[in-house]
Amino acid sequence: MRLWSPERKLDLPPPYTLHMLREVGNAFQHARNIASAEGAGSLVVTSRYDLAEFAVVLEPEEPLATARRAFYACMNAMADTISAAAPPERPVSFDWPSTLVFDGAIIGGGQLAWPDNAPEDQPPEWLVFGGMIRTVVVSEGESGGWSMGTALEAEGFEVLDANALIGSFSRHLMVSIDSWSERGFKPIGQNYLARLAEEKGTRRGIDANGDLLVHGAGATGAATRRSFIDAISAPPVWMDRETGAPLL
Repeated sequence: MRLWSPERKLDLPPPYTLHMLREVGNAFQHARNIASAEGAGSLVVTSRYDLAEFAVVLEPEEPLATARRAFYACMNAMADTISAAAPPERPVSFDWPSTLVFDGAIIGGGQLAWPDNAPEDQPPEWLVFGGMIRTVVVSEGESGGWSMGTALEAEGFEVLDANALIGSFSRHLMVSIDSWSERGFKPIGQNYLARLAEEKGTRRGIDANGDLLVHGAGATGAATRRSFIDAISAPPVWMDRETGAPLL
């Protein structure tokens, strides 16, 4: 079992610039604060061993209305990171749009920010994706009988090192972004939808603005639309408001 240590180097591909915070730091907020000055590829990491907590700055070339779909590429990268380290035949899935689920329990999630008052029809100066993956539970008295969430340690993962997980995320995200550049968004959307929690009797799609489109089986009318911007503008449903960590 490989546990986290503050001395372990975070191995990042060349496009990334690392910004490390102490344990009490908030990676998502810090990335928002430095996004304009530091630019694309800035990766902010909070030094914790119970969570892989990180945020990355992106500079999309598309108008904001469609660029927010980068969120789905980032969620795919998180899921690919978990899948690569997971015990065999244990499913990784999403609860739309931002909850990362391992074998039916919340393991983490993502959130997205963009500049206030950015015009929808122009590329934003930046986007910031923030992610968390719970590695271990450190609260005294926890027995593992959690009602909603879990941790990698409790699920039998061998890799618990937060730096290793974040390094893996950074590489999977590069693959997703390269795929988007070469093949468009469609493969990104398909990969996300393949992991989306099943709704019997429906088929789903992702619209150009990120909305989730839900079609009933055999339906010929318009799809039911679930607003992406409303969902990611609200407080993350996977996050405990008191602790700021994924729900247990």
